[in-house]
Amino acid sequence: MASSVHSRKKQVEEIAMGSNSKTFTFDEVAKHNHKKDCWIIVNGKVYDVTPFLEDHPGGDEALLSAAEKDATTDFEDVGHSDSAVEMMEKYFVGEVDSTTLPAKVSSNPPRPTQAPAYSNESSGFVVKMLQYLVPLLILGFAFALQYFGKKSKSDES
Repeated sequence: MASSVHSRKKQVEEIAMGSNSKTFTFDEVAKHNHKKDCWIIVNGKVYDVTPFLEDHPGGDEALLSAAEKDATTDFEDVGHSDSAVEMMEKYFVGEVDSTTLPAKVSSNPPRPTQAPAYSNESSGFVVKMLQYLVPLLILGFAFALQYFGKKSKSDES
């Protein structure tokens, strides 16, 4: 295991020194999917984020769930800061062969069938009326209690 950590560090150092970046297949990257060895793919680049797992603001689960897939969409949806993007450079280990990436699965669920528009409008109208009438009814009820409460006290005396 120590040799794999050493070889990973050596690989990162070679990339940092300007050597040609290595190209990985998707299957090679997908094997690195646990806490002791976690690689992710973002924008066609491969990052070994293992040393960053404990420090990631979203927790290690966010990074671990991004392993074994192209995490570009997940990364962009979060809206990472410029400094976070710059920080990624030190975890860069190579490129991914885009021809080995699995076909993208549509993440958009099928749209539910909608009822006719008039029913949506009428329900909106009902809500607006209730927002107006309920407070008036509560206010009327409070005045009625106060009026009948005073009347019954004056009858008792």
